[in-house]
Amino acid sequence: MNETIAGISVPDTALVREATALVLDAADEAVYHHSRRVYFWGMLQSQVRGRDVDPELAYVGGLFHDLGLTTKHRTNDQRFEVDGADLAYDFLREHGRSEQEARNVWLAIALHTTPGIPDHLAPEVAVVTLGVETDVLGLNLDRIDLQQREHVLAAHPRPDFKRKILQAFYDGMRDRPETTFGTMNDDVLAHFDPTFTRENFVDIIQKNDWPE
Repeated sequence: MNETIAGISVPDTALVREATALVLDAADEAVYHHSRRVYFWGMLQSQVRGRDVDPELAYVGGLFHDLGLTTKHRTNDQRFEVDGADLAYDFLREHGRSEQEARNVWLAIALHTTPGIPDHLAPEVAVVTLGVETDVLGLNLDRIDLQQREHVLAAHPRPDFKRKILQAFYDGMRDRPETTFGTMNDDVLAHFDPTFTRENFVDIIQKNDWPE
């Protein structure tokens, strides 16, 4: 039977079960519960907006979106978002989803820290950002009914979550600081490391090899 929390179902399919197992194997408890909450928040926020979202695609987007922070799946030369996006794309193609479906989930994960863009794309792209913004930033939390919030948190609690997620961000990015340029991720490195020097977009323009 499908699992249902706050009126949102988790499809009882092989794809979903294997996605869950993959994330449980790689992520710690805080990241796992966060990733599941992102699915439920994203689906609830999409529901409020009247958007139909493929639940399997939304689930993989939510569950895989932070895999690039984990020791098992992170690289050292690209943004952590792209690490998770690549994994999700390959996973969905291997499980028979179409190129376009897999590409939409790739975009959902790759863009989930890039505000202002996903909401203009397919519902399966926007759903992950909606979930992340709700869980991490508290945006539009008032659009979700209090009882629905309580049901999600009963299943996936968030003890000490703010500290734990910031630490997970830092641990996943500190060895590749150059990948944070142009993103909000450099805020995390600056918070934890007083010696971290941010790249400056204006300096790059003014000091590059072009004479004018």
